[in-house]
Amino acid sequence: MNINNNSIVSKWEEYFINTYSQPDFIIDYGEGSCFFDTKGNKYIDFTSGYGVSSLGYSNNNLKTALKNQVDKLLHTSNLYFNGPVLSVGEKIINTSRLDKVYFCNSGTEANETAFKIARKYSSDKYGEGRGTIISLKDSFHGRTMMSLMATGMDKYHKYFYPLPKGFKYVEKNDIEDFKNNIDSTVCAVILEAVQGEGGVIVLEKDYILELVKICKEKDIAVIFDEVQCGIARTGKLFGYEYFDVKPDIVTIAKGLGAGIPIGGVLVNEKFSKVLGKGDQGTTFGGNLLAMVAASVVLDEISKEGFYEDVLEKGDYIRKSIENFNSTIVVKTKGMGLMIGVETTIESNIIEEKARKKGLLVLTAGKNVLRFLPPLTISYKEINEALEILKDILLEVN
Repeated sequence: MNINNNSIVSKWEEYFINTYSQPDFIIDYGEGSCFFDTKGNKYIDFTSGYGVSSLGYSNNNLKTALKNQVDKLLHTSNLYFNGPVLSVGEKIINTSRLDKVYFCNSGTEANETAFKIARKYSSDKYGEGRGTIISLKDSFHGRTMMSLMATGMDKYHKYFYPLPKGFKYVEKNDIEDFKNNIDSTVCAVILEAVQGEGGVIVLEKDYILELVKICKEKDIAVIFDEVQCGIARTGKLFGYEYFDVKPDIVTIAKGLGAGIPIGGVLVNEKFSKVLGKGDQGTTFGGNLLAMVAASVVLDEISKEGFYEDVLEKGDYIRKSIENFNSTIVVKTKGMGLMIGVETTIESNIIEEKARKKGLLVLTAGKNVLRFLPPLTISYKEINEALEILKDILLEVN
């Protein structure tokens, strides 16, 4: 299609449901941790597609593996065994030290599956009436209906009535609020080690330890949503590893596919036999291209020094921003390459100015910038991005 920047908005509105607001440039290709538009302008990407493009753009190992699979086969359905699915299943189980995995297509689908597992376990063991799921205020767990209701932000609960029932919300890092909301109907709690959409907030270790202890005593399933903060994003395979706990169920997606849609649910032995044949299914889950991509990602992040490199880059970015000594920056937060920058002005102002200067960033609420660069980003690209950010802060100040 022959399209130019002047007509893109009108063309877009002609054909698409208006659920997103895009800037008026057209992305053409990617290289390293940068996008290039059709006019040749470069944009350093501190978003990686909401944490998806974990290996950046034009990664040779990923391209080669995907091209080889395209030449062989694209899809089989889950009616048949195949090598790529087995390979990824073996790698993720051995790496995670959990017991079984189920592959699907997205993070929200993974969370829906996790809720089904928790509720069926509870129904099988205790009968009906024990299906309430507790989540934290300011959490985000997806946009399908149960995941939407697990999301602890009222703004996402409008319009789509009647809404699914069986959800409670408690204050993060407040163990008394959690205790006060436990009753005979509760079957599970879902947590993000780092609340991304909610402001890049790292949960407190003492809170998590006490919460998990209570759940073990009461046979309440502990679900960790690692869709955004998992797969090396925080400098470990999973964010919950910082808390020295063992969850019952873990959901994954985003960075595992490095750009190919994927989701997954990992369970421990206790929950590994809850779902039987016919209890859950997916047409595209375990798709061969997604599995090949996931295999490359798991190989890359398992290389010696990879996690340390993610941590060092994250520390470098945070310390550099703190050393700007800008009155606009309140504080930095996060873990690894999941970084939040709290600001005294609205974050979307900085986001827009950054985009115009060739830096793509995200927001996480009214006054928090969110950085999710590719895990393979170079220091050269980081320094270029920091210079842009420094100039903007000086300009705004």
